Amino acid sequence: MGTGKTRVGQMVARRLGYKFVDTDDLIVRKTGMPISEIFAKFGEPHFRDIEQQIVAEVAAQDSQVIATGGGVPIREKNIRNLRRNGLLFCLNASPEVIEKRTSNDNSRPLLYTNNRLRQIEELLEARKPFYSAADYQIDTTNKTASRVAEEIIRLYRSHAKNQG
Repeated sequence: MGTGKTRVGQMVARRLGYKFVDTDDLIVRKTGMPISEIFAKFGEPHFRDIEQQIVAEVAAQDSQVIATGGGVPIREKNIRNLRRNGLLFCLNASPEVIEKRTSNDNSRPLLYTNNRLRQIEELLEARKPFYSAADYQIDTTNKTASRVAEEIIRLYRSHAKNQG
């Protein structure tokens, strides 16, 4: 969260002529509830089940850029589904930058805490092994969204060229 997935993903999709898909948006549309409400009413495991179903559906389609929630990689099945049809890019940023970028966003249930920075650090540490499954890691801390999008497109095209 707060690494630029949505903004960068939209730029990459537009420049490649692909469709942009955000799994969190699809979850909200499917359930008719904000993510924070799903967490409050049904808990995180229920949310992750819905998320896994959405990931499986979108991962089966071609010519699209998929932005996922930060918890998607914690389920191995999500990684397998996403990897079947594309490359995985993990966008990273320092905890301080993530805290700053998300400071005015109250829609993130995992950050409902008095010490957001500490919570971000703990989430990043816990998810580090899962995030390492990505094909490419890109630090967005001191980069513009446009620069990150260009880097992703370059890596994507280089990978495609090397595949044949």
